[in-house]
Amino acid sequence: MKMKTAVVILTATALALTGCSAGGGGGDSSAPIVVGSVNALSGPAQFPEASQAAKAVFDQVNADGGINGRQIEYTISDDKADPAAAAAAAREIVESQNAVALVGSASLLDCEVNAAYYEQQGILSVQGTGVDQVCFSSPNVSAVNVGPYGDTTMTLTYGSEVLGLDKICALVEVVGSSGPAYKAAIDAWSKNTGKKLTLLDDTVPYGGSDYTPYIVKAKEAGCNAVFSNAVEPDGIGQIKAAAAQGWDDVTFLYLTSVYSEQFAAAVQEAGAGVYVPAEFAPYTDASSESTAAWRELMEANDIPLTSFGQGGYLAATYFVEVLKGIKGDITRESVSEALRGMDPISNDMVGTPWVFGPDDTHNSNRAGWPVKLLSGTGKWETAADDWFLLD
Repeated sequence: MKMKTAVVILTATALALTGCSAGGGGGDSSAPIVVGSVNALSGPAQFPEASQAAKAVFDQVNADGGINGRQIEYTISDDKADPAAAAAAAREIVESQNAVALVGSASLLDCEVNAAYYEQQGILSVQGTGVDQVCFSSPNVSAVNVGPYGDTTMTLTYGSEVLGLDKICALVEVVGSSGPAYKAAIDAWSKNTGKKLTLLDDTVPYGGSDYTPYIVKAKEAGCNAVFSNAVEPDGIGQIKAAAAQGWDDVTFLYLTSVYSEQFAAAVQEAGAGVYVPAEFAPYTDASSESTAAWRELMEANDIPLTSFGQGGYLAATYFVEVLKGIKGDITRESVSEALRGMDPISNDMVGTPWVFGPDDTHNSNRAGWPVKLLSGTGKWETAADDWFLLD
């Protein structure tokens, strides 16, 4: 199955690279500014809030008169968790619609499938939620989030250095070619702290029906903490499996992917607690001034409050600020030049400034705000008074 998937990805990428030369994105001073995104809207893992939030930002800008009178025309495409569909969606946006950029995408495989195509076409992507490793290693893609690999190093560091957990078991779900990137993230934690995992199991299934065998293995290894890169349903399954085993003194270290109110409501027995380094200012703190404008826009558009929504909102907000600074025609070329030459943008929702810039790799978000979920509370609480920075 893995070989078949790899062949499909390579085939889709090869097809994408045969496309037309990069377009200009349209320089007509009255024409819409065309922008698109490739998203996981159907399939095993769905992230609709990122593109929904980006659209809400663009709709608000349009209602206020647009960019120098020009409206932003935004396309949200579904890659269906299928490499061929992801390649087709990108080609439609880039060639048929002649977009100036991609903004707010959130997908398990968009970057891996399409990054080389974006580079060949001379178009940049401001990723709302970067998931696969290529989102952080391509010259033409810059994600606004920390990403699962930086998040991995961060949550392990917080667990061992702040919480004092000395026996951590890692249950890692490997999707596509993500295995080496997660290993590198764990190795970075080990190098920085001098600590080692008690157990590493990278055979944990994505979307599994029963996580009991993996939880039993971690318990028998004598671990006092479980790290996992699980998405929300899988994390719930792991915690419920631990509760069924009577393992009530284990701490769970997860990524931002489980940070949601739905997750909190579904988890009643959380052992010694669930800890997450939120990639953006904790949105579950309704009193936070840093998330007030975002929260108001999401609620006005009936968009669920999630970290994915924060990523899409920030991607679009950053992009609009860059657009406003462009003198002359807004084309694919001028947008790319502006993004590569931009100054870093600070936002209270993020711990470090974001910049696209001219580098071959991009990962400017390097901070998380620790949050925790304790048994019986059904809600997230902040676990720190400031950002936790990733070295």
